Amino acid sequence: MGRESDARALSRARRAARKLLAQALYQLQIAGQPWQDIHHQFLADPESAGADVEFFKELLMGVADGRAALDATLARFSDIEPARLDPIEHGILWVALYELEHRLDVPFRVVISEAVELAKRFGATDGHKFVNAVLDRAAAALRPHERAG
Repeated sequence: MGRESDARALSRARRAARKLLAQALYQLQIAGQPWQDIHHQFLADPESAGADVEFFKELLMGVADGRAALDATLARFSDIEPARLDPIEHGILWVALYELEHRLDVPFRVVISEAVELAKRFGATDGHKFVNAVLDRAAAALRPHERAG
């Protein structure tokens, strides 16, 4: 029972971190602040209390530092060029692509599901459908063995 409740707690903490990441990456794109400033601002926010702060920091730093590479990857799987994407969907896709490429401990189905839920919550009306389609193509290419299993 202990491991199961630990896994659920980790899942909730990472879900909360991803929610903060969607907001932080929107701010990064719109305001152009350094990720370090955004990191400190979000950790000071009471909403960060339930979030996995290490996961949040890793992904925020990884996405902020790797935006060009993530956009190159995104361009392979999207019919809309990254520069033309809505900032919310763009940030959500960055997080998910980062996870698909660098966090192999997170199953691809979890990555896609979490991204789709964020897009439903914060994105445009049908943005979640676009996010799902892009990530489905990306997962097939980036994690073919996991997809086949």
